[in-house]
Amino acid sequence: MMNQVKYTMPAEWEAHERTIIEWPVKASLVWQDNYEAVCMGYGELVRAISAFEPVTVIINEEDEEDIRRLCGTTVDIIRIPHNDAWARDNGPTFVRDGEGKLHGISWRFNAWGEKYLPYDLDDKVASILLNQLDVPCIEVPLVLEGGSIHVDGEGTLLTTKECLLNPNRNPDLSQADIELIIKRYLNVSKIIWLDQGLYGDETDGHIDNIACFAKPGAVLLQACDDPKDPNYEITQKAREVLKHAKDAKSRNLEIIELPTPPPCYYNNERLTLSYLNFYMVNKGIILPVFGGDATLTDERAKSILEKVFSDRKVITVDGMALITEGGNVHCITQQMPLKAISDIKEGKP
Repeated sequence: MMNQVKYTMPAEWEAHERTIIEWPVKASLVWQDNYEAVCMGYGELVRAISAFEPVTVIINEEDEEDIRRLCGTTVDIIRIPHNDAWARDNGPTFVRDGEGKLHGISWRFNAWGEKYLPYDLDDKVASILLNQLDVPCIEVPLVLEGGSIHVDGEGTLLTTKECLLNPNRNPDLSQADIELIIKRYLNVSKIIWLDQGLYGDETDGHIDNIACFAKPGAVLLQACDDPKDPNYEITQKAREVLKHAKDAKSRNLEIIELPTPPPCYYNNERLTLSYLNFYMVNKGIILPVFGGDATLTDERAKSILEKVFSDRKVITVDGMALITEGGNVHCITQQMPLKAISDIKEGKP
């Protein structure tokens, strides 16, 4: 398992070759009556991303008519059988070798600690996709979802103990074991461990709902200022960890806070609303917003991101169309960096 080749995971803000999305599977939805609304949300997102970069949609055979109806004719389609539609978590993590060649890691996927069955098809998606994209595949026998990690591209990784150390993932591995594997395959030298993700997050606390890098040395944090909200204590603790942490370059971290939307419930269950679940595209940011009681925090979050990413256009999409199924924009997307390192050196795209 401990390959001697050193791979490096590019930061999400590096130029993309394309975005990969899996189309929803009705049988996997918690609320199957929502299928059309969920598909419409996916369609809106695909169209938004397509304005910035190519989109490849992974479909089951019977989905093509819906794709063309909701996404248009410009998207690329790849037929790969899948159980569910969270490309961030069961799709490949793209890395580069020492010569800049693109590879893809196929981690093990067990549906967030075997919460949803079946998941056998989803566990195979990454390797099949990489073969079809003609990208070499690295099989790593570690259960890990892409939404549980975020890198700065300079040797630092953010994650949560709640997720990566959860016994429903890799019960036979210690924190030191997991760190060793991650450092080996992603070429990070510093892992910053937050204790928890947001309250009620059924992924067991994915990092992409609570914190992410805005650039090397700067972290965006979704902060809660209501002491009655369970997220208040969680985000206070996260702020303290980040405040005292140093990155791989021994820098103190600048912490940039985004607001927490007001609590929102669906069928008596609190939804995990997060502005941190935005997605970086070439020259843009796709931000989920929630409307209603969250209109003011929607506006604040957009304004903050426009200042942080002044060189990118911030586009909003309806986050409510996706969140009833447990995730949002970042959860259902996976960036594929440019295949050729020469393209980066030449400033493409």
